[in-house]
Amino acid sequence: MVYVGADHRGFILKGEMIDYLKKQGYQVKDLGTNSEEPVDYPEIAKKVGAEVAGDPNNRGVLLCGSGAGVCIAANKINGIRAAQAWDPEVARLARNDDNINVLCLGADRISSDDAKPIVQKFLSTSFGGAERFNRRLKQIQELEGDK
Repeated sequence: MVYVGADHRGFILKGEMIDYLKKQGYQVKDLGTNSEEPVDYPEIAKKVGAEVAGDPNNRGVLLCGSGAGVCIAANKINGIRAAQAWDPEVARLARNDDNINVLCLGADRISSDDAKPIVQKFLSTSFGGAERFNRRLKQIQELEGDK
């Protein structure tokens, strides 16, 4: 399942990404927002993060104006590894090397045409599983325990 959420600035691009993902055959759940009425992005990141953290097979896509806010908020949720990507190669590397489970996009900075291959690369790339990647993820988990 792919959980998608956005604040008001990401609302339009969110709808375009949901339509695209459904056409690609993905199961998608929209977790809001449902208009361009202002909403606080941490609320949306919390909803998506909770769903993704609850099942290792789930993935999330979050959008806000810059992509930074939702990324910061999502990374506060235990079990979430969120990264912002601005091109498909960054998305591939973040998935392959860092095993991200939430992709963050800056809706004010990328078009729908630019976002589609980024989202596709995120969802089609598997974690590489190299020893160095696992070692680094373990170190991140240790940092989370230090909170």
